[in-house]
Amino acid sequence: MMRKSLIILMVVTAGWLIAARQGTPTIAGAWRETNAVGGPATMLIASDGYLMQTDYRPNEFVSTRGGAVQQNGKVMNLLVEFDTKDSTRIGGSESYELAFSGNKMTLLGRGGRRTFERVDQPSTQTPLAGLWRITGRAGDDGQVTTMQRGPRKTLKLLTGTRFQWAAINPQTKLFAGTGGGTYTLKDGKYTETIDFFSRDNSRVGKSLTFDAELKGNDWLHRGQSSTGGKVNEVWSRE
Repeated sequence: MMRKSLIILMVVTAGWLIAARQGTPTIAGAWRETNAVGGPATMLIASDGYLMQTDYRPNEFVSTRGGAVQQNGKVMNLLVEFDTKDSTRIGGSESYELAFSGNKMTLLGRGGRRTFERVDQPSTQTPLAGLWRITGRAGDDGQVTTMQRGPRKTLKLLTGTRFQWAAINPQTKLFAGTGGGTYTLKDGKYTETIDFFSRDNSRVGKSLTFDAELKGNDWLHRGQSSTGGKVNEVWSRE
């Protein structure tokens, strides 16, 4: 399973590199839909060959979906791993035509034509940008308990300024929760401000600050949750 995931990641990365070399803009980064009049806000984020898209209002989580994504020039292919609107799409592949103009991106697919405006783009100045998976938790004694890898997973996707986590099991089509918003990283302090949270809308607008330490492909994440519980986690690049 790990070898298969590595092969998929290599193919996805190669596709994005080819697009970059050919001068085609990439979908990597955060995007906000511009033509959703009267509806919920739609935020799309992509990095490290993965995409998450969420609809939400100021005090209401609406829906989310995401999965492994591959861009080949002006075509985007999405392998759906979670979809709270339609779980029958999980495991299926979807194809979209891409068009870029300035800081705007248009997607043409089964849902029609949708236009997004760029919010940010990952760079060397955003070291946390990418796809992460929680791989361990530390107890009060500091000892880290490594999590056994399996189909159930909690992922966190970050761009230059945005984050979203999702707890999912693509194999059983389980969706256990998600949350997201904006983040900053400065002087070893990682701060999240919540824009949406599927389990509890009362947490929207709150900011949480954690100690952050990068060690190779691991991100050590320590602090307190929004409920006051202790957080001492290890996230690894997926």
